[in-house]
Amino acid sequence: MKPDDFAPYIQSLKKRHDEIRGLLSSPDIYSRPAEIKNLSRESQRIETILSLKEKLERIIKELSENKRLAAEENDPEMKTLAGQESQKAEIEKENLSKQILLLLLPQDPNDTKNIIVEIRPAAGGDEAGLFSAEMFRAYRSYAESQKWKLEVLDLTSNSTGGIKEVIFSISGENVYSRMKFESGVHRVQRVPATETSGRIHTSTITVAVMPEAEEVELQIKPSELKFDVFRSSGPGGQSVNTTDSAVRATHIPTGLSVASQQEKSQYRNKETALRILRSKLLKMKQDEEAAKQSAAKKSQIGSGGRSEKIRTYNFPQNRVTDHRFNINVFNLPEIIEGNLSLIINQAIEAEKEEKLQNLNLK
Repeated sequence: MKPDDFAPYIQSLKKRHDEIRGLLSSPDIYSRPAEIKNLSRESQRIETILSLKEKLERIIKELSENKRLAAEENDPEMKTLAGQESQKAEIEKENLSKQILLLLLPQDPNDTKNIIVEIRPAAGGDEAGLFSAEMFRAYRSYAESQKWKLEVLDLTSNSTGGIKEVIFSISGENVYSRMKFESGVHRVQRVPATETSGRIHTSTITVAVMPEAEEVELQIKPSELKFDVFRSSGPGGQSVNTTDSAVRATHIPTGLSVASQQEKSQYRNKETALRILRSKLLKMKQDEEAAKQSAAKKSQIGSGGRSEKIRTYNFPQNRVTDHRFNINVFNLPEIIEGNLSLIINQAIEAEKEEKLQNLNLK
């Protein structure tokens, strides 16, 4: 795409930038901190695009001048020098154009949000529970490598050392923008430790990555909530299991219900249950809005069946495959140890290229 192709869009960005400055100068904006944050972020993005566009215009001007000099110059040495400068300018022109186009891609409003993640076994019995535990450890390790904070909100183990369910939050810089690629059905193919005949089993787990909703972003009326307390059945020590500290929060209008029993404090469990519930409701709301635009939109997780996979971990072949972007990485142990960037980085680049091809600036 040539620079002139997105020139009209640059003009609309300038108008939008003026609008944002007007909104940020309004006295009543200070009562809406979330809106200030979003407008400031949008303003910064526009300023970056406009700055790059100015650089691009200077490069185009220099390139035109160098080409003129190369055509008019009689001195062979000066002619060669002008040609070399033109080549450098062409490369810089292409790089700046690509940077601008990438910034013009539609922005996912969730990309800068923290997240809540749920991992559950789907098909495969105990083996799926064991793989759920392995993926949880992989995400914990990956969060540490990214300098993110991971907090376990709820965890239920099984008797074989696997996980029945784990819910955790991750907070940090641009968490959702990277972790969103983990949402869906993960399929594992390997010989389980309990398999005596050496037969390869196929199991699946579901991973749901939800942007964490802020209170100002999603208001829930107290009258719409119902709370139940019960005795915790999970690990955590004697005091957890002998008191009614676990809390179940139900959103009456939707019937959506979540429980938290990780903490000894009933108050803390109530807070945690509300965090999870609020994020589930935000995800539900966003899915409904997306479904209006695309009637064929599939749900994030699916039923957990073996054929509904976003990624396959094939242990015999030492291969991890992302089926959405046709990516293959032949370093399965390192990915399971938490080096998820090996596949996430490729997914990000593939998504960018896909969006660039579909970019419509009109």
